Amino acid sequence: MMKTVDIGRLGERAASKYLKKNGYKLVASNAHFSHNEIDIIAKDKEYIVFVEVKTRSTDENMSYKYGTPASAVTKAKQQRTLDAARAYLRSGKYRTLQPRFDVIEVHLNKDDNSILEINHITNAFGA
Repeated sequence: MMKTVDIGRLGERAASKYLKKNGYKLVASNAHFSHNEIDIIAKDKEYIVFVEVKTRSTDENMSYKYGTPASAVTKAKQQRTLDAARAYLRSGKYRTLQPRFDVIEVHLNKDDNSILEINHITNAFGA
């Protein structure tokens, strides 16, 4: 059985691959700003995207013991992500791009940790 931290890393790798495949350029991963972290920072032509990745193990019916992955992005987590993004944007990078906050849900098969589905929720929350 995988540790929670390993499941999280697996999900972040899958989300990074998904973003690249869908035309995003990865800027940073696991970026720390004071006491806050952003899982992935990516960009496209229009947006600088701050991505929170949530990974959950499930069965083939997508039934969850503790709710959907996105439901774990609480108001407090959103606020910490917003604070970290503000700190990042103060650096002056990517001033021409509009910031956006996305959540990527990674659904893993509970039996073998294979990826069942990736759900990209664009503009999931905002300032």
